[in-house]
Amino acid sequence: MVDFSLSDEERQIRDTVRSFIQKEVMPLEPEVLRNERAGRPGLDLDAITELQLKAKKAGFWGINTPEEYGGMNAGAVMAAIIVMETGRTFVPFSFGGSADNILYAGTDEQKRRYLIPTIEGARRSCFAITEPGAGSDARNITSRAVKDGGDYVINGEKTFITGGNEADFVMVFAVVPDAGVTCFLADRDMGWKSEPIPTMGQWGPAALVFEDVRVPEENVLGEVGKGFELAMTWIRNGRFMIPARAIGSAERLLQMAIDYANIRQSMGHVIADYQAIQWQIADSQVEIEATKWLTLYAAWRAQQGLDARHASSIAKLNGAIMANQVVDRVLQIHGGMGYTKELPIERWYRELRLLRIFEGTDEIQRRTIARNLLKGHVKLGGIGE
Repeated sequence: MVDFSLSDEERQIRDTVRSFIQKEVMPLEPEVLRNERAGRPGLDLDAITELQLKAKKAGFWGINTPEEYGGMNAGAVMAAIIVMETGRTFVPFSFGGSADNILYAGTDEQKRRYLIPTIEGARRSCFAITEPGAGSDARNITSRAVKDGGDYVINGEKTFITGGNEADFVMVFAVVPDAGVTCFLADRDMGWKSEPIPTMGQWGPAALVFEDVRVPEENVLGEVGKGFELAMTWIRNGRFMIPARAIGSAERLLQMAIDYANIRQSMGHVIADYQAIQWQIADSQVEIEATKWLTLYAAWRAQQGLDARHASSIAKLNGAIMANQVVDRVLQIHGGMGYTKELPIERWYRELRLLRIFEGTDEIQRRTIARNLLKGHVKLGGIGE
């Protein structure tokens, strides 16, 4: 029999994180909305760092960072549960003490210069593979890195890079002639430039430009020509975290709809009395629960060392669609007020729309899922295989 209960330790961690988010993070929501309406960042770096240090005092630092680097090493399932809790607020907060998983593939010197300072919060990174002509088809990147003595000279452009405006170094992927896609660790002072890309939501990606940027050969991450494998490791590692965050957001939004439906009067009744409202609330709950278990299953597979790629694609596709359906219903239940900037619903509406695009569009997830089935990589009817 499958046991779906959390252990006492897991429940304690979840409850502590939930309390921290409610007491320390959610009270900042009005400030975030005011700043964003004025065209400023929701929170500046100092405020985010202060929150992360408060969390560190409570024992939350490096959720999935190995203990040898001062982290919790909580595992994929617990990490997903924690992300569900942070997803309950739109304040741009995440726990500190972590670093991109592919940085652990670095040499001892690279770990000293990049990995450890990133974990400690002294450095900020970004991951750059997407190009104007290569989004989901990452194998078609055209940025080039040409060997010149002891350096590689990189030329090309990257786009929609999360954290690209704030990062002081980048894990950039470029094609080395006669070798293939390679990952380089490039400091900002090596000469690459970034420009903000305005979007309909609060996500602030960047375009990165490399013009004859010289990177020493000791800054190759992994092996020359093996960069695509590193990139896929990075992408697959966090894919089920996207629906995890969507679950927290959707549950918070649904609670807002329930609370409003119980007080909003229309034609002599609270709107919660009307079947049209009840069905929207019921459908939202069903969809959230479905995403929750698909996500936890994908996380469980990753934690057990099983291949989690197919399960993560299913969870990501389901979660992205679910979040957009729920926020649309919640806005509809609130009527005209939901459409205003007096409430954060319209903000969430714009933010959650991104989930159907980044880290693999809905179409790419469907293609992946279908291909796995059609080619026999995945068999129907299995449980836990």
